Amino acid sequence: MKTTLRKIGNSKGIILPLNILKECSIDYEINIEVSDKKIVISAASDSKRKNWAEAFKKMAQANDDKLIIPDLFEDENINDNWTWK
Repeated sequence: MKTTLRKIGNSKGIILPLNILKECSIDYEINIEVSDKKIVISAASDSKRKNWAEAFKKMAQANDDKLIIPDLFEDENINDNWTWK
């Protein structure tokens, strides 16, 4: 497919057809890199929480999902003496 660059402010951009974006599973964010003088555009993977669900399942199976800080303190009425201003 051949297309042209378009002026966007001080930069240039291209319009990517929707069918190409769908075929590449690109929804919103992308990665852009240069490889051998070629521009490579790919779907951005949100790796911040990738595989968390599987990791939590493994932790539960290994009985390694204990709370670090207890849900309740020994004195549950600890806030009774506080004065809110």
